[in-house]
Parts: sequence; C-alpha cells; structure tokens
Amino acid sequence: MGIRGNNSLQELSGKLYILLEWVTRFAYLHILWIFFTLFGGVIAGIYPSTTTVFAIMRKWLNGEEDLPVFKTFWSYYKRDFLKSNHLGIYISIILFFILVDLFYLYSIADSAMHWTAVPLSVGVLFLSFLLLYLFPVFVHYHLPVRKTVRTAFLLMLISPVQIFVMMISLFSIAVILWIFPAIGFIFGISLYAFVTVWASRYSFKRLEQKQVS
Repeated sequence: MGIRGNNSLQELSGKLYILLEWVTRFAYLHILWIFFTLFGGVIAGIYPSTTTVFAIMRKWLNGEEDLPVFKTFWSYYKRDFLKSNHLGIYISIILFFILVDLFYLYSIADSAMHWTAVPLSVGVLFLSFLLLYLFPVFVHYHLPVRKTVRTAFLLMLISPVQIFVMMISLFSIAVILWIFPAIGFIFGISLYAFVTVWASRYSFKRLEQKQVS
C-alpha cells in the first residue's frame, strides 16, 4: 500500500507539474502578445503578434515544448510582419462585413425587410467560420495570403465537425470567461489559439489525404 500510495502521489505530482507548466506557457504567451501588439503600435502590431501566437502554439502541440519562447516569438514577429498585416487587411474586411450585417439585422428586426435576415445570418456564420481557419492555415502552410484565404475557405467547407468542435469549445470558454473574467486577462489569446490550432490539425490531415488520393 505504501509503495502504491507513493506511486500515486508521484503520478499526481507529475500531472500537476505538467498542468502548471502549460498554464505558465499560456500566460506568458498572452503577455508577449500584448507587449508586441503595443510594440507595433496596436494597429500594425496586432496581426503579427497574433500569427506568432498561433505559430508557437502549433509548435507546442507538435511536441516542440522546449523552444526559447521570447526568441522564437521575436523571430516570427519580424519575419511575418508585413505578410501578417496583409492578411490583416482581409480579416478587417471580413470583420467589417460581419459588423455591418449584424447592425443591419438588428435594425430590420421589426421592419418589412425581416425576410433578409436568414441569408444574412448564414453569411455571418460563413464569414465567422472562415475566420476560425485563417490563422491556423497561415502558420501551417506558409502560403501567399490569397491562397491562405482560399485554403481556409476550402477547409471550412470540408470540415463541419471540426468547426462544430471549435464553436462548442470557444462558447464554453466564453461562458467561463464571462463568469471569471480574470482568466481572460491572464490567458486570453492563448486559449483561442489552442482551441483553433488543435481542432484544425484534423482538418489539415483530411485535406492532405484528399490531395494524395
């Protein structure tokens, strides 16, 4: 019993250590995202910082857990600064259309134009699903920006299960953050990156299998 008890305690300690290690990584990555977003003047810094977060998260999930985080972050940030901001133009356009559609849907709620709500709602959903894949595709394939958008659109069409998983996971996180907002200030972008990178890996495998066959 004593040996078994010691083994169980060691296993528990090992799992707690791994958990705390990942918690620390997520918090540190979020801090770097904030710092480098501000470093780039927010507007020019937010997209390079975000793509870098996704690149590092991808490496971690692929088993590269011992990489020098700050050095790697700075390297990706510099390398992809212009390309990330180019992608940011597309993302900003998509977000603009989503916001315009949502505002329009709100304004026609009690008008004779309410019949347009269905196609516009579908459009908002499609654009939102597309956004889920843009950053994971950007860091996985290293394509030109236009091909990144097209590939993200293709993955959105062939991976409804992964989109469902992403949406449920992100909704669950949103509920937790609503109840405990401090978690968002500590982990923020890291949680979003983890969910979308983790789920999109299965979409990438499916796409690559289709291309091979």
